[in-house]
Amino acid sequence: MDIKIGIINSPREIGFETAQTADEIETAVSDALAAKATHISLTDDKGRRFIVPVGSLAYVEVGAEESRRIGFFA
Repeated sequence: MDIKIGIINSPREIGFETAQTADEIETAVSDALAAKATHISLTDDKGRRFIVPVGSLAYVEVGAEESRRIGFFA
């Protein structure tokens, strides 16, 4: 699953792949926003943890759950 996180006042976004489902990501983000938490923590496929202040979130884009195709198909 591809995840992209937009940060307020930052021209770059955070992008990574995770084994979490779209529903798990949505739940984590909405719970952090509803609880007025200070940060949200997500983990990628390689075990790296991304901790983002909730007040700085501009958007969270959740990509397709299917894996990418490699090569050219006719």
